[in-house]
Amino acid sequence: MRTSTFSALLAAAYGAAAASSDPAYSEPHYPSPWMNPKAVGWEEAYAKARGFVSQLTLAEKVNLTTGIGWESGQCVGESGSVPRLGLRRLCMQDSPLGIRFGDFASAFSSGQTVAASFDRSLMYLRGKAIGTEHKGKGVNVVLGPVAGPLGRSPEGGRNWEGFSPDPYLTGVAIAETIKGVQDAGIVACAKHFILNEQEHFRQVGESVGRDYNISETLSSNIDDKTMHETYLWPFADAVRAGVGSVMCSYQQINNSYGCQNSKTLNGLLKGELGFQGFVMSDWQAQHSGVSSAVAGMDMSMPGDTEFQTGLSYWGANLTVAVLNGTVPAYRIDDMAMRIMAAFFKVGQTVEGLEPINMDSWTTDTYGYLHAGVQDGYQQVNWHVDVRADHGSLIREIAGKSTVLLKNEGALPLKKPKFLAVIGEDAGPSPLGPNGCADRGCDKGTLAMGWGSGTANFPYLNTPLDALNQQAIDDHTRIEAVLDNYASDTIESLVKQDGVTALVFVNADSGEGYIEVDGNEGDRKNLTLWGSGDELIKNVSSVCNNTIVVIHSVGPTLVTDWYDSPNVTAILWAGLPGQESGRGIVDVLYGKVNPAARTPFTWAAKREDYGADVLYEPNNGNGAPQQDYTEGNFIDYRALDKADIKPIFEFGFGLSYTSFKYADIKVEKTNAGKYKPTTGKTAKAPTFGNFSTDIEDYAFPSSVRYIREFIYPWPNSTSSLEDASADPLYGKTAEEFLPPGALDSEPQNLQPAAPALADAPGGNRLLWDELYIVTATITNTGDLPGDEVPQAYVSLGGPDDPKVVLRGFDRIRIDPGQTVTFRAPLTRRDLSNWDTVSQNWIISEYPKTVYVGPSSRNLPLKAELR
Repeated sequence: MRTSTFSALLAAAYGAAAASSDPAYSEPHYPSPWMNPKAVGWEEAYAKARGFVSQLTLAEKVNLTTGIGWESGQCVGESGSVPRLGLRRLCMQDSPLGIRFGDFASAFSSGQTVAASFDRSLMYLRGKAIGTEHKGKGVNVVLGPVAGPLGRSPEGGRNWEGFSPDPYLTGVAIAETIKGVQDAGIVACAKHFILNEQEHFRQVGESVGRDYNISETLSSNIDDKTMHETYLWPFADAVRAGVGSVMCSYQQINNSYGCQNSKTLNGLLKGELGFQGFVMSDWQAQHSGVSSAVAGMDMSMPGDTEFQTGLSYWGANLTVAVLNGTVPAYRIDDMAMRIMAAFFKVGQTVEGLEPINMDSWTTDTYGYLHAGVQDGYQQVNWHVDVRADHGSLIREIAGKSTVLLKNEGALPLKKPKFLAVIGEDAGPSPLGPNGCADRGCDKGTLAMGWGSGTANFPYLNTPLDALNQQAIDDHTRIEAVLDNYASDTIESLVKQDGVTALVFVNADSGEGYIEVDGNEGDRKNLTLWGSGDELIKNVSSVCNNTIVVIHSVGPTLVTDWYDSPNVTAILWAGLPGQESGRGIVDVLYGKVNPAARTPFTWAAKREDYGADVLYEPNNGNGAPQQDYTEGNFIDYRALDKADIKPIFEFGFGLSYTSFKYADIKVEKTNAGKYKPTTGKTAKAPTFGNFSTDIEDYAFPSSVRYIREFIYPWPNSTSSLEDASADPLYGKTAEEFLPPGALDSEPQNLQPAAPALADAPGGNRLLWDELYIVTATITNTGDLPGDEVPQAYVSLGGPDDPKVVLRGFDRIRIDPGQTVTFRAPLTRRDLSNWDTVSQNWIISEYPKTVYVGPSSRNLPLKAELR
């Protein structure tokens, strides 16, 4: 049983580790806020958690907060158990689109793909299905959904795991997903908090392996206004939706590590937003012990300092830190309270937990319970089929999330005489759908990116599979060439008379621990993979009816070929999951009338986006510095500011029918004035006394020691001084802890925070509806279809984006039918962050609302008076 020395617990970075010469500094914020028993929606969970935690010993509380170590259990992360009270270890499992490492489970569409549907109900249903499947495997916490990365730069490797670079759309999508997951009885974990916007330099170990000489991870440097108005925005929606857990990120924020950044965790998340759940570290994102505890982290995952070392910043060290006063007793109580409150909030019960019936480290039925040390051989997989009828939902999402970007009358297809299917992306991988670990390759059709945010395919219906079946039904001649480089064969096929060429292309990315074709997680460029752009140009040069289908992790550069008269249609199908083929065929043949909207901008040039990945270290061998100098101006906001015309604007998407917008109206409500929150919290509660005698924390004789497993009992129980084993011992905690870190007295509530009897998510008055905007939409075509009206607001200030999305809906409309679109505008929707008052304000600049089918097509407008 090894533990790190106590000096590791006292490592620097109590909220801000930047030297005076560093360009960015994160202000300290202490103490760490404790749970509020009156928080609306959490009252019952709080009471149950208090009843449970008040029975725990100190070692049991520490066990709840500390993971057992990498590959020490069946899940990617497991907390310690409380056998005395019947609580088994809690299981944390990837991923945000399905059960990573799971068998007989579904592979869902990516978050970015479902965001393109602009359909709240699909976002919710997807979340509930994902939660239901995890629950069926014995998982307690789903590691998702994702709002970080938001998508600052289109090359970001994990953008596809999230939803959209627009914070409003991401806020809606993450909230609906969380509601779905937690309605299924599983805790959702919103990640990665915050500014985790690129894979390069997120971890020193990955960078060293690629010959980057850095000693610290990347620092994402941001101003207060941009933080609130763009990157914190969707996390506020997540907290308001009742999310039980938030994962802190790898990189630094203003030169303070994300999992010990007191400003972001204590100040923004728990203080300003009033978050009542628990903060979990990303895997190996914890860099200290005491400092991460007092800065607001509540659970260490996977528990060890580095994988399979047996060392932990917490575990036994956290026990000692509480005993010697460097971590206050209320803080360990609050950690345990937050974990158990989230557990109870979603309806889980100690006595009703199903056993974990899957294993992350083997697909065999029998294996080692502690795989890292090959200990405890037994049955570890029960191969429970949790898919239900989720394939139908995945197919529906795939179809309803496919964006029709161009259509010159080529679609929908109607029993075409001759189809030529071109491109590797149309067919299967020669290695099978799960042939590359964590999908770390780009072979065959692309249906998800790579990394920990993936799942195993139970099957992958490829476009060619579905097209072949449709061709059989229609008596269509169909031939396919799946080699992108078989130029002569492709040309001889597609130049034949009467052929319709379907060209399938893709662009991939993923998490930074995997490199594919020189792409270290983040994309090197925005071109199509496998010479896809050349493939399209070659086919369209000889075929006058070339239809392009793009599977990608974000925008690609289509400038060289999109406007060719021979390219008659373009579709973006995202990362559709296991029903890729049937989903795209539903749209191609008009079984689904497309209505999806692109959740990002398609620019003509990479430089148009206004922000990019930092690919080379820029701070000697220290922490690379990524300055967010573009502020709020990312994606469409950047192009709008620079008056750059995009190829396809944010929110754009075509239909097989047509719609007319008219009759915008604005109704002002009688909402009251905004009032900053005032008052104080209660005093920090503690739940039960614990022994301060170090001899009471000896390793129990009844527990079998397992190598590399993380335990709460220290190596030495001869004296507290020996257990602490640090030269700082003998000083008082106040001499080396940040000011206020031990303060347990009532604290002032922040002006933008919820009051004590309000729901979390910020000041409740921010959600007052100030205006109700309506407009009429008529289907002027011959086909029934969905339409996605969007409401944008101009906040009017010289430093504001031209417009920002503030409302949308997806509405079914029959031919000739007129419906009313309704978009409430809240106080939050019309506010800016004021850095002086540290609150939201509505500026005196004139406000205008616009309604239309995309961010650059807004035929209706009205002043907000």
